[in-house]
Amino acid sequence: MTGDLEAQRHAAAAALAVKRGEAEAARLEGPSRIMHEHLTERELAEMAGDPHEDLPGPKG
Repeated sequence: MTGDLEAQRHAAAAALAVKRGEAEAARLEGPSRIMHEHLTERELAEMAGDPHEDLPGPKG
């Protein structure tokens, strides 16, 4: 299941790059193209984010 989530994050990151003008829309395929067309930049940023970024740092 984590492989599917990672693939989804990569697709969202690609779509987000296009929304921000960092990549060309012609390079998008499949799920990333659909995400680019139907989601906002904020939604894509949430999907593409690191799932561990909200966790506290290591002890010590």
